[in-house]
Amino acid sequence: MTARTQWLIVAGIVALVGGGLALGSRSFGESVPAVEAGAKAPEFSAVPVANVADSRPRGIGAYKGQVVLLNIWATWCDPCRAEMPSMQRLQNELGPKGLRIVAVSVDQPGMEQAIKDFTKEFGLTFDVLYDATQKIQLTYVTSGVPETFVIGRDGVIRKRVSGGTDWSAENQKALIRQLLAEPAS
Repeated sequence: MTARTQWLIVAGIVALVGGGLALGSRSFGESVPAVEAGAKAPEFSAVPVANVADSRPRGIGAYKGQVVLLNIWATWCDPCRAEMPSMQRLQNELGPKGLRIVAVSVDQPGMEQAIKDFTKEFGLTFDVLYDATQKIQLTYVTSGVPETFVIGRDGVIRKRVSGGTDWSAENQKALIRQLLAEPAS
C-alpha cells in the first residue's frame, strides 16, 4: 500500500467520523430542550428528606403557582456548603412572604442520613429533597453543582445560576420580591 493510498484512507475515515459527529450533535441538540430563563421548568421526581410533611416523591408540580428557588446540590460540594447559609437567610426573610426554597440533593444512593445531618448542621428549614438517581441533573441539563433555578408562579424559569452565590444579596432578593409581587396565575 502506498503512502498516498494510506492518506486517502485516513482522510476518508476522518471525513466519515466528522460527518457522523456533525449529524449526531445536530440530532442531539434538537432533542435536548434548553433549560434557561424563559423556558418552562421541567418536571422531576425526588424524595423528601427534611422539612416536608409527607414522604411521597415530589417534583416541581408540587409547587405550582408558587415562586420557587430550586437548588441542585450535594453534601460533598464546597460551593454548596458555602451558599446554604445565604439560602437560609433568604428563607428567613422571604419564606414567610411566599418563597419556596427547594434543595434537591444529588448525592450517591444511600446518603439519606448524611443529607439529614447536613440539614441539621446548617439549620435549614426549607424543603430538602433527594434524587439518588441524579436524573434531575439530566432533566435540567446541569453542568455541576450547585446549580439554581429561580422559577416564577407561572412555572417559567426566570434565572439560572451555575455555581455558588450569595442568595441573601440585595440583587437576588430584588428579583425574588418582584416575582412574589406578580399575581398568581
